[in-house]
Amino acid sequence: MTMEVPAHSLFSGPERGLLENVMLRHDNGVITSISEAASPTAGPRSLVLPAFVNAHDHARPTASSFGAVGMPLESWILRSALGTPVDPYLTAASALARSARAGCAAMMVHYTRPSGAMPLVEEAKAIARAASDVGTRIAFALAVRDQNPLVYGDEEPVLAGLSKDDRNTIEQLFVRAPMSPKAYIELTDAVASAIAGPKVDVQLGPAGVQWCSKPLLEAVAENSAQTGRRIHMHLLETVYQRAWADQHFPDGIVRYLRDIGFLSERLTLAHCIHARPDEIEMIAASGARIVTNFSSNLHLRSGLAPIAAAHRCGCSIAVGVDGLALDEDDDVLREMRLVQMIHGGLGFKRSWSPSEFLALAIESGRKATGAPGTGALMPGAPADFVTVDLDRLDRDQIMPVDPIDLLFARGNASFLRDVVVDGRLIVRDGRCTGVDLAAIETELRGIYRASAANLSGFQRAWPQLSAAVQDWFEGQLSCS
Repeated sequence: MTMEVPAHSLFSGPERGLLENVMLRHDNGVITSISEAASPTAGPRSLVLPAFVNAHDHARPTASSFGAVGMPLESWILRSALGTPVDPYLTAASALARSARAGCAAMMVHYTRPSGAMPLVEEAKAIARAASDVGTRIAFALAVRDQNPLVYGDEEPVLAGLSKDDRNTIEQLFVRAPMSPKAYIELTDAVASAIAGPKVDVQLGPAGVQWCSKPLLEAVAENSAQTGRRIHMHLLETVYQRAWADQHFPDGIVRYLRDIGFLSERLTLAHCIHARPDEIEMIAASGARIVTNFSSNLHLRSGLAPIAAAHRCGCSIAVGVDGLALDEDDDVLREMRLVQMIHGGLGFKRSWSPSEFLALAIESGRKATGAPGTGALMPGAPADFVTVDLDRLDRDQIMPVDPIDLLFARGNASFLRDVVVDGRLIVRDGRCTGVDLAAIETELRGIYRASAANLSGFQRAWPQLSAAVQDWFEGQLSCS
């Protein structure tokens, strides 16, 4: 059945720009027409935009609730074990619903912390079911690591300072037999057989070069080249990762990735904060894209990524929330605004206009997640769009102002009314239609509070572990 959506203003994409007083029609998940409305649209004014993309995330709970606050990634990632999913479906549904409420048609789920409560293929099915219930598109990659579980090297100095009981607790949580490259490829194939489909893109997910051996990275590169499967990986997020890479790859970590065939248009790299100019150029030349996660980088004291420089090199740029938006609310619109503000130019020199940045972030995000199309709203394109309350956005209405400029001046998720993905209304008046987000989050809080005692041993060991990890990194890897 054909659905009609009136728009006072519609941003179709970088070529056609803003269209005024139009009617968008869609049927069976596809936009069928965008034409001038027969008469001026009555009622509240609306701005229709291409739906956003959260191009790097992990579908996890809010880390600050578990005390993972104000610490660098190397400590944060250990502390956040307290937020291990207690129910994979509920945890994913919560994260996906927050993302949908913020206007996202697609989200990358780089699954770094399985619950351990069920086989991984079954856990992937639970997450895919959550995405289906919410109504959003996802890319899904099981994150894999086969080295350096605690620090970027020998963990014995860290473990040696713990009591016997605390050491056993930490080893049980983090120090496990690694999965072989062959087993990981086979597991990814099994996950793809179980959940891949028109709205689920299964990818390869090496966690990061410091956590993956050369055989594993080379197996991932080979499998991607053979199958066309996309790859999603962290790269050079912190100063300590930069120092580790320089020690272990004196000819350059990005050069190594290029030489093994890892770099390609199938690759998405999260962060790249400490990538050097020649490395950015290699990434750009390969067709790979970078996802920047501005607020996460601030929360974890990781630094500012060279995003404007990467854009100048022709590198595709996407935006991710990484589970750590500025206010920990998964507001990708605010996240895009922050990226635009910090990387959009200096003085009179612009990196891009707000409209250009909006379009490129959405297009690159769709490529990163395997979502079809560029995001531009036009006949034949997927019906993935959001409706913004233009009366609230343009609250003063003193004179005509470009609504995209207003969006990047003051927009956030609270201005969104409706979100449509694949023709399905997944958010109406700011509320998810497929799941009850408030009820899910209430249930999750109850489960986490009840199960907190199960990790009391980890909480007891944390002060000594945290201090030992800090000593290791400060002694072994210079961050000058």
